[in-house]
Amino acid sequence: MAVRTPSDITEAVAALKAGGLVILPTETVYGLGADAGSAEAVARLYEAKGRPRFNPLIAHVADREGAERVAVLDERARRLADAFWPGPLTLVAPVRDGGGVCDLARAGLDTVAVRVPAHPLTRMLLDAFGGPVVAPSANRSGRPSPTNFADAVEETGFAAAAAMDGGPCPVGLESTVVACLDGPLRLLRPGGMDRAAIERIVGPLAEAETDAKRSPGRLALHYAPDAPVRLEASGPRQGEAYLAFGPAPEGPLVWNLSATGEVREAAANLFAYLRAADRAKPSAIAVAPIPETGLGEAINDRLRRAAGYVG
Repeated sequence: MAVRTPSDITEAVAALKAGGLVILPTETVYGLGADAGSAEAVARLYEAKGRPRFNPLIAHVADREGAERVAVLDERARRLADAFWPGPLTLVAPVRDGGGVCDLARAGLDTVAVRVPAHPLTRMLLDAFGGPVVAPSANRSGRPSPTNFADAVEETGFAAAAAMDGGPCPVGLESTVVACLDGPLRLLRPGGMDRAAIERIVGPLAEAETDAKRSPGRLALHYAPDAPVRLEASGPRQGEAYLAFGPAPEGPLVWNLSATGEVREAAANLFAYLRAADRAKPSAIAVAPIPETGLGEAINDRLRRAAGYVG
């Protein structure tokens, strides 16, 4: 059932409080939400996604005050929160005792990943629910993340007690994840928040190193369609679908991520076009080179994982 209006939020809230799962929109991708404090609900979420239980989940909260109830945020984390929340930035910080995110949702770690999403419908849900909601992407584990309501329902609607249609996701890539722990801040996952924007606030980010396990979305084969993915392609081979970037000839198996070569537009289109190409049952999906500038870093991270190139 699609839940569109504030008066219908009560149905989604009731589903969460009963231990059910809810499809919800964010500015990044659609999520499949569960009560972060209920191990039973989180186990149901893992089962619905077929998600490995060593992969932690992000706790979504309504505001920075909600984040402070879940995590211990240092001064650097607060600066980032004030600069970018609500928005596509996740902070990994020490978990606060009694913060309402169960051990299973944290994959047994002493840290928690937390963010404040920007989508107004989900913010209303979080306000009404009154606690953290874990909401990984509403796809089966390893598949491309859904960036529209229909794809989310196709992937995990069978498991959802309620579903909220918030339209297309404007960012189209999962959040950037930054570890705010002892030592320098570290980039665990590139995503919808540009690294350069973060570094303007807190200075250079170190690389993940041993803290990568604290972030979701770090499996070697992730975001993958059924068809194999071929990167850095100048064009399609016989039987292949093609994700172009920049000027390119049109064709029945060609999807242009951005005809004008804009990485932000390409980010918004990436997962939807991967899914569309995959539905055509090609022999493979060839993808044009994408520059590493700006959101291109996150796009290429997702494409390398879709191709199984990142460990």
